[in-house]
Amino acid sequence: MKELFIRAISGIIYVSLFLLTLNSQHALIVLFFIFGLICLVEFNKLIQLKGAVSYILFIVLYLSFAYWQLALVSNEGFNEAIQILHVLTIFVQLFLIRDLFSEKALPLFITKRYINTTLYLSSAFIFIILIANYYESFNPNILLGAFILVWVNDSFAFLIGKNFGKQKLFPRISPKKTVEGFLGGLFFSCVASYFVAEFTGTLNSTNWLIMSVIISVFGTLGDLIESKYKRQAKVKDSGVIMPGHGGLLDRLDSIIFAAPFIYLFLRILKYVS
Repeated sequence: MKELFIRAISGIIYVSLFLLTLNSQHALIVLFFIFGLICLVEFNKLIQLKGAVSYILFIVLYLSFAYWQLALVSNEGFNEAIQILHVLTIFVQLFLIRDLFSEKALPLFITKRYINTTLYLSSAFIFIILIANYYESFNPNILLGAFILVWVNDSFAFLIGKNFGKQKLFPRISPKKTVEGFLGGLFFSCVASYFVAEFTGTLNSTNWLIMSVIISVFGTLGDLIESKYKRQAKVKDSGVIMPGHGGLLDRLDSIIFAAPFIYLFLRILKYVS
């Protein structure tokens, strides 16, 4: 009971911080800058990367795009830079998905470690912020809807997997995850997408339904990829900053991996509309 109470309190604090910053673009940028640094510390411990280079890269990359977005007068140059970062990020993520299906350990040579910290982790926080700027003006409702779908997917995947799960999803990496849990999370996030569409007043229900599938699939892959890093590092959690939950990376791994794919879908919508 005490552990459940601690878990609930730390979860409420995390969600409250997110909700309280939604009304201010500056506050949201600062919050995810702090979240990004914490996740980077935790990830660097998992991959045994020392030194300040990865932190400098994150700070320069994140603050450059954040300032560019805040001070944007025209889209000249900005869209091109985002497109380059987007292509590189998804390219790296596809390799991470490939590595997930390999029985070999994730390679930890120094170049790949810097590539992953920059184009798997650091760039993801830029795309999280960009989702809130989809209409080229600050509107956090799409980002809020995406987080709600992540929470619904994770919660029901856990509940259904724990109570009804029999077929293991990826036993070599995450023994507790089940096919039934994944399908349950997917189903309820699809159901929730209708209410998110009505509540946020942004995309229509069909587009939110597609978003829920993207979030469930790529969020689950992100969770599994982080689990593989943790298994390789022989640790249960990425950190201890959230009592009862583990590290902040444990809570954000789904949205970190899904964010570039969410943004890709939003760009496609903008292009075809």
